Amino acid sequence: MRVVGIRRDGGAVEVGALSDDGAQVAVLASLEDFWADAAGHLAAEPAGETLAAATVELVPPVLPGARVVCIGLNYLKHVAEGSFAESGVPPYPTLFARWAQSLTVDGAQVPVPADEDGLDWEGEVVAYVGSTLVDATPDEALAAVVGYSTFNDLTARRAQKLTSQWILGKNGDRSGPLGPLVPAAEVGDLRDGLRVQTRVNGETVQDGDTSEMVYTVGDTLSLISRTFTLRTGDLLATGTPSGVGYARTPPWLMQPGDVVEVEVEKLGVLTNTVVDSGARRVR
Repeated sequence: MRVVGIRRDGGAVEVGALSDDGAQVAVLASLEDFWADAAGHLAAEPAGETLAAATVELVPPVLPGARVVCIGLNYLKHVAEGSFAESGVPPYPTLFARWAQSLTVDGAQVPVPADEDGLDWEGEVVAYVGSTLVDATPDEALAAVVGYSTFNDLTARRAQKLTSQWILGKNGDRSGPLGPLVPAAEVGDLRDGLRVQTRVNGETVQDGDTSEMVYTVGDTLSLISRTFTLRTGDLLATGTPSGVGYARTPPWLMQPGDVVEVEVEKLGVLTNTVVDSGARRVR
């Protein structure tokens, strides 16, 4: 099952399941009803009406108030390639936040912010929390994950490096494309390894495996839950493998017209086009 958010004629967001060819979407529930029992909806056959995908707007199946917590520096080779190599791997993950408003979908155009020389790619996997977590053990936290998506943590590097906090560079307009949600039961444990590849204009720039993660999904969600309650619908972006653009010699940042693809085994391909900063004013 591949789950997406849909909007009909500018109305409220609903959640639906895409057909295998992506031509149709079967309505599962309203966005709020879906996240009230995500596991139940994912386990059941779609009972709602079936719509032509071309007649609806695809949007992230994410609650407006969802927290998007992101792990930085979660693959050893990515730590080694950047400016953090000398400090080594810290005992706890570096965490930063995205706003849900920064998220978008497969096929969306992503603008380069006005003060940037381009955008950097970061292909990765997002995990969706399906039940409330308070002081959870790692096993409890992992069991609460209901699904995963392909994700691209597109980054404005100049803004990211202005301060020690990364939030500004990680929240550009439409800079967080998400692929469809795939149920956790169909994906399995990321520790067993899923291949993560990123391509820019057809050239492979990242090629990693989720078994290389330093901080696992269960451990990280458990850690977070000991400080603040994780709620149904919250997301965890799990970090990117090595091969990002800013660490290359010379640095390589994407320009308007570039096409970036992130492909994750079992989760599918996420494709987006970079556009100039003027596109920010269109919406």
